[in-house]
Amino acid sequence: MKKKVESIIRELEKLYPNPVCALFYGAPHEIMIAARLSAQCTDKRVNLVTPDLFTRFKNVNEFAEADVGEVEKYVRSCGLYKTKARDIVFMCRKLQEDYGGVIPDSIDELLKLPGIGRKTANLLIGTLYGKPAVVTDTHVIRLSNRLGLVKPKSENPLKVEIALKKLLPEGEQMNFCHRLVFFGREVCRAQKPDCKKGGECVLKDFCEM
Repeated sequence: MKKKVESIIRELEKLYPNPVCALFYGAPHEIMIAARLSAQCTDKRVNLVTPDLFTRFKNVNEFAEADVGEVEKYVRSCGLYKTKARDIVFMCRKLQEDYGGVIPDSIDELLKLPGIGRKTANLLIGTLYGKPAVVTDTHVIRLSNRLGLVKPKSENPLKVEIALKKLLPEGEQMNFCHRLVFFGREVCRAQKPDCKKGGECVLKDFCEM
């Protein structure tokens, strides 16, 4: 399995040599909020919404003092907008009250913030603090199963996270997840992967689909 994982990493590196988070952000709190908005919503849609949102509310303090109803107007097109708007305001309030406005650098502390689950917590510690982290995006879950990296196969995000942490070198974890996201969007799609349409796939020798 170790050689298989090393080969998959090499092939993905060739395709995506400089992987980055698909969500647009400037300040640390912006990626936290964008990640919350991305739940059951495309990154593309989130990236269309956040520029106006971040122009209106410029920092954690302004979000903490915001009217939830006003935030709703900005995030309506992201779906589940009432819940997301409430979470954004209350996570920023807790951030101000308990952490001095600074995003925590541990999973356990991040999970105390309203609306933050393990996927977002891993994204934050990996992106903001450079810590080993596995972000179980829907593409990561799907491709990890198709590639046989999760056995027995599982759609459970935590099981996939644990399996990948055992297989991936710590320094490769975040980049591997970013690359799988791009590969899942462009090549190994959920419904119509390129291999089913006669296309070539650099990971075909490792696939167990």
